[in-house]
This record gives sequence, C-alpha cells and structure tokens, in this order.
Amino acid sequence: MERLEADYVIVGAGSAGCVLAARLSEDPAVRVLLLEAGGADRSPWIHIPLGYGKTIVDKRINWCYETEPEPELHQRRIFWPRGKVLGGSSSINGLLYVRGQAEDFDHWRQLGNAGWAFADVLPYFRRSEGRIGAGDPALHGHDGPLAVSDIADRHPLCEAYIEAALACGIPRNDDFNGTSQEGVGYYHVTARRGRRSSAATAFLHPARRRPNLRVVTGALASRVLLAERRATGVAFRRGGAEQVAHALREVILCGGAINSPHLLMLSGIGPAGHLQATGIEVRHDLPGVGQNLQDHFQTRMTYRCRFPVTVNDIMRSPWRKLHAGLQYVTTRSGPLTISAGQVGVFARTRPELASPDVQFLLILFSADRPGEGLNKFSGFLQNCCQLRPESRGEIRLRSPDPATHPAIFANYLSTDTDRRTLVAGLQLGRRIAAHPAMRHWIAAEHLPGPEAVSDEALLEHARRYGGSIFHPSGTCRMGDDRMAVVDAELRVRGIAALRVADAAIMPTVVSGNTNAACIMIGEKAADLVRGRVLARAA
Repeated sequence: MERLEADYVIVGAGSAGCVLAARLSEDPAVRVLLLEAGGADRSPWIHIPLGYGKTIVDKRINWCYETEPEPELHQRRIFWPRGKVLGGSSSINGLLYVRGQAEDFDHWRQLGNAGWAFADVLPYFRRSEGRIGAGDPALHGHDGPLAVSDIADRHPLCEAYIEAALACGIPRNDDFNGTSQEGVGYYHVTARRGRRSSAATAFLHPARRRPNLRVVTGALASRVLLAERRATGVAFRRGGAEQVAHALREVILCGGAINSPHLLMLSGIGPAGHLQATGIEVRHDLPGVGQNLQDHFQTRMTYRCRFPVTVNDIMRSPWRKLHAGLQYVTTRSGPLTISAGQVGVFARTRPELASPDVQFLLILFSADRPGEGLNKFSGFLQNCCQLRPESRGEIRLRSPDPATHPAIFANYLSTDTDRRTLVAGLQLGRRIAAHPAMRHWIAAEHLPGPEAVSDEALLEHARRYGGSIFHPSGTCRMGDDRMAVVDAELRVRGIAALRVADAAIMPTVVSGNTNAACIMIGEKAADLVRGRVLARAA
C-alpha cells in the first residue's frame, strides 16, 4: 500500500478545508494532503446557481443527515443536508454571502478568545473576498479568490417586498456586510457571471496545480492516529481498504459541525462515559466534544401568487423551462441564476435590542419543506429564522463504525426566548405581507393560513412545518473553560498537533448564514498554523 505522508493532513474539503489547503500550500517547502469523503465537484448542478434544488437531496454529493425526533416539533426528524463533495456545503448551499454582525465576533472575544474580535477577523474576510461591484474598501476586499457579487436581476416581487418593508419602518440597507446589518435589501451572493463561486472553485482548484498539494477523494476518515497525546496522522477508508496518512507537523479537522466531533469521538477523544458506552477506547476525556450544538431554525410563510411569475410557474411549463435553459446557456442570466433568497430583512423584534435578532429571506419559489418538491401552484416564500438561538443540542455516536451517521439532537425551540422570538418574527413577516405593495402580488396565504391568528397558532405552524436553515455550529467550541474543545488558536485541548477549523469551533452561531464565516475561519486558521497574524482593522 502506498505510504501517504505530508506536513499537514487536512480532513474535509469544505469551506474551511479548501481555504486551508490553498493557503498552506502557498509555501513550496510544505507538503499538504487534503482528504475528502466525497468526490469531485463535476456535477453541472453544483455550478449552476439554482442547482441547489437538485443537490439538496442528491446522496452522491450530500450526507443527507437527519436529526433524531425533535421533542418540540411533534417528534419530527429534521433534514440536514451537508456537502459531501469538493467544496463541501459551499458547493450545494443557497449562495448567500452574509458575515454576521460585528457584535458576534466581539462576543467571541468577550468569552475569552483572544484574536477573534471583529477587528481581528475583518482582515481575513477582506483577504478572501473578491467583491464585484461597489463596496467600502475598509470593509470589503476586491482582490480575493471568492467572488461576491450583487444580484443582477431585480424581480418586481422583490421590489414590492422592499417597498413594503420600508413602509413597516425597516430601513433600507444595500450592504448587509457593511457598517450595520439591520434593514431590508438585496443579498450579496457567491457567484460570478452566472456561476457558483464555491470554496473549491475559488481556492482549491487554482491551488491544485502546485506539486506540494495532494487531494484524495473518496477517503472516509475513520480515526485520528495518536502517539500518547500527539496526533500523528489519519486512518481512512478508500476503495474498500483502510489506508493511513502520516502527518509530520499537524492534523487539521475541517469536517464541519457534525463530522469533526464525530471523528474526534471515533478517535477516543470526547466525553469518556459516552465513548465507553459506545465501545470506544478513551484516549482523552474531553467532555465538550459534540456538545453546544446550535442551528438556525426557520419557519416558512407560503403565499399563492396572483401572477405566473415564480419559479414554480417556470418548472411547471416545458416551454418556459426550455427558455430558461437557453437563456442561461447563452447569457448566464435568468431564473437558473436565482439564489435561495434574493431580498432579505434583518430586524429587531423588540426595540430595546442592540442589533437584529431575526432574518427574513424572500424566495421566488415555494415548497412546504426542503426536498419535497415545489408546490403545484404559483407561489413564493417568506422565510423567518431567529439569529441567536438559546437552544442547545448535541452530537453523539451511534456506533464505532465511521460509516454510520452520528445521532443529532438539535433541541429546537427548547427555550421560551426562542419560541417568543420566532413568533414575533412571524408577526413582523405578516405585517410586511399585509402592505398594499405585497397584497398586489398575493392571492392568498397558503401557510400558516388565515386561520392561524393567535401566537399559539403561529407557534404550532412552526412546530409542524419549521426546520433547519442549515447552519449547524458549535460542537467543538472554542474557549478556555472545561467544556471548551479548542483554544483560541484552534488547538484541541490536551492533544498536540491537532486542530479543528470549521463551524464547529464557533462559541455561538453567527447572526446570519455561516459560509462566509467558515471561509474566514479557514483563512485565520492558515495564519495560526503558519505563526502569522494579519494586522487588526483600524
């Protein structure tokens, strides 16, 4: 069997892993090995923006996880798609580029994580960003690998939504990644000329020309190899055989909030009692592994549209589908370039709050639940999610077999604050939809439906139809207390030469979509490994 050896062995070619592999391999004296359980990102649906409608349920490129039955959601299992392909979830997500609020990162610093305040991480956001169009250079980068662009097609329904939100007292905001997140406006998207800009296309593929970078796909990591309290490599399954990748310097886990804690526990690093009960030899008792799971819970408000202008209408008409395809092929424009949310709102449900606590997405198609297919009528969605949930879940092992999915307990809506905030968000969404600018487009509210008037009825709608907006985070929390898994340099506590760099390290989930923050984590992790640091923003 071939001996695989590198200075750095990275597990997971997702948003952070692709960045790390690209940045570390900039040094020709360093050898980098990147292991990815999935395959190459060859599917055309990955690169066509609207292709997320197909990739979200494609088990060839998607882990297609599910939670355990959720107590507050009538024991429903909630679908959790995660990318299993080069680029990870950045290859299958809805393309929205939202960093979160400056207060999120300042809060991380207040929790004891030196070097993670907003002024510390902003240079890494800027380094990765290749902003297409206007943007304050103090806040935006224009030369980075990741394409970040404006939405070109301004749909009249989107314009009506903005008008209605403004009338409800929500300010206009043309840059959710600017000086303030609050307001209504168009999202920025990770796309260039009608093509998705994933972490693979932006960072990894240009770097693969380097002889010191090797990428191995179809490699399912089974455990981190340990010599006493030091990581020395990774065992993985490929083509029916187990192989070993030796790390001369470090092993870096970038599998995400599910796979990184899963691999640590398979390796004997985690809560001792749980590992012993699962038949895993305890190598290092680290009780926080798999704990602190957070996710944004979304609830959809579905509307029947008066006019046949939605994606539902296009998909029901063979001629309109053909026209949309031809438009995309010839001009890289039209319906196939639509992101999962074109216009958004970040708002406060209570005036005394310092920053927005709910996010809305206007989506130009409708479905009752992700992956179930579009509604048979002309429809669109207004999605609402709480930005800073209090509910906490966990990841647990089911089996010592690395091919067995872990058990996911999200514990959605398990606190009164989460329930009240979501209901208040749905009420705000209804006020926006009730404005004449929106009533012009709405034939009827399909869900929750006009009979759902009370707070209790809105909460019941959320329990029956709500689900993940696909931002799992926090399961290898960064901090300096007993339950922290990594320190501020992302080093696993108590194990040398082992780091985690992905959404799992977030102490608290950022207030918005997570892909931009994961790419920033990859950028900063590369400098931590190299012993460098970018100067703080002024």
